[in-house]
Amino acid sequence: MATNAGPRRVAVVGAGMVGLSTAWFLQEHGADVTVYDKRDVAAGASWGNAGWLTPGLATPLPEPAVLSYGLRAVLSPSSPVYVPPTASLRLLRFLAGFARNSTAARWRRAMESLVPINGRALPSFDALVEGGVKAETRDAGSFVAAYRTADERRFLLDEVEHIRAAGQALEYEVLDGDEARRVAPALSDEIGAAVLLRGQRFVEPGRFVHALADSVLDRGGKIRAGAAVTEIRDVPGGVAVRTAGSGPERYDTAVIASGVWLGGLARRFGVRALVQAGRGYSFSVPTDRVPDGPVYFPAQRVACTPMDGRLRVAGMMEFRDPEAPLDPRRIDAIVAAARPLLRGADLDDRRDEWVGSRPCTRDGLPLIGATRSPNVYAAGGHGMWGITLGPATGSLLAEMIATGRRPAELAPFNPLR
Repeated sequence: MATNAGPRRVAVVGAGMVGLSTAWFLQEHGADVTVYDKRDVAAGASWGNAGWLTPGLATPLPEPAVLSYGLRAVLSPSSPVYVPPTASLRLLRFLAGFARNSTAARWRRAMESLVPINGRALPSFDALVEGGVKAETRDAGSFVAAYRTADERRFLLDEVEHIRAAGQALEYEVLDGDEARRVAPALSDEIGAAVLLRGQRFVEPGRFVHALADSVLDRGGKIRAGAAVTEIRDVPGGVAVRTAGSGPERYDTAVIASGVWLGGLARRFGVRALVQAGRGYSFSVPTDRVPDGPVYFPAQRVACTPMDGRLRVAGMMEFRDPEAPLDPRRIDAIVAAARPLLRGADLDDRRDEWVGSRPCTRDGLPLIGATRSPNVYAAGGHGMWGITLGPATGSLLAEMIATGRRPAELAPFNPLR
C-alpha cells in the first residue's frame, strides 16, 4: 500500500461499485475510509443489472437512434425507452438536454471522451482481484448480439464502425443464424443474424460488490449501512458529514458517489448537472441451455447473462422517480420481447424481479472529479456503465485525491461542466 501526503480520513457517500471502488483505491494510497449508504451495500443499481464488463460497448447513452423513437414510442408502457406521460418539469428539462446531445456529432465527441477511461476498465478489475477482492470476472467466451434479420444487424455493425473510428478497440465476427445457435444454443430459430463480440467479460454484480465491500472492511475501512448522509459542509481543515439522526463527523475529504441522489449533496459545491434516474428492470429464469456468455438482443434492448445456473434477463430505460415502485408492465414487456427469441428458457418461472436506478446525465458522460470545494469530490452519472467503469473511476479519482493532480482520462468528466 502506498503512502503520501494526501488526505488521511475520507468519507465516501455511496456503497455501490463506484463508491466502494473509490474507497478501495484510496486505501491503496494510505487513506482511512468510511463509506456511508442510506440503505446497504449494492442496494441500488449495482445489484440487479446485467453484469457486463464491456468497455468495447461503453458508449454515450444519448445517440441519434434515441431521436427516432418519437413521442408515441416513449410514452408506450411496452417501449424499451419509457417516459411517463406525467413527467415533471425537471424530467422534461433533462430530456430536452438529452435530445440536444443525441446528434451524431455530439455522440462522436462523447465517445472519444470515453475511450481513455474505457481502456482502464478491465485492468482496474484485475487490480482489485489481484489486491485481494475475493470475486472473479469471467471471460465472455460467447458474447452474442442477435437479430432476426441481417438488415436489423446493420445498425450494430454501423455503430461498431463508429466506435472504432473514435479510437475504441472492438473485435467482432459476423454470424448467420445457424452459426449463432452453435455458439449460443439458447437462441431460438427466429434469430437469423448475429455479431460475436470478442474481448469482453461479465460478473455477478451483487456478489462482486459485496466482495469489494468485504475487502474494504478487511483493510481497516468502515461501512455504515442505513446511514443517510443529509449534509456535507466545508469546515476549517476539512469537511463535516452529517447523517440523519446524528451529529456531524469530521473528515479531511468527502467523495459523493451516491448514484441518482448525487445532485442533492453536490449542488452546494457547484455541481449543477442534472442526474436523472434511468431505471432498469431484471429477473432470472431457469434455462436448459445456459450460455457461456451474455446474449444481447439490441433491437429489443434486452440483455441476458448467465448467473448461478440461471439466466438473468434485463432491459428497459425508464425515466422516472427512483423511489417509484416496480412497475410490472415493464417486466411483462421484457418477457414479451424475449420470449420468441430464447429457446429453453422458462420465462414464467421468474425470480428476483428487480428495478434499479441508473444515474444518467444529459450528455452521456459521467461526473468525476473536483467540485468548487477543495475537499469535496464527485463520482457518478455513469448511466448503464457504472459496473464496467466503476473500478476505473475509483482508481483515477483516488489518484487525483491523493496527489492533487487530475489524470488526463478524467478531463472530459469535470463535475462543474
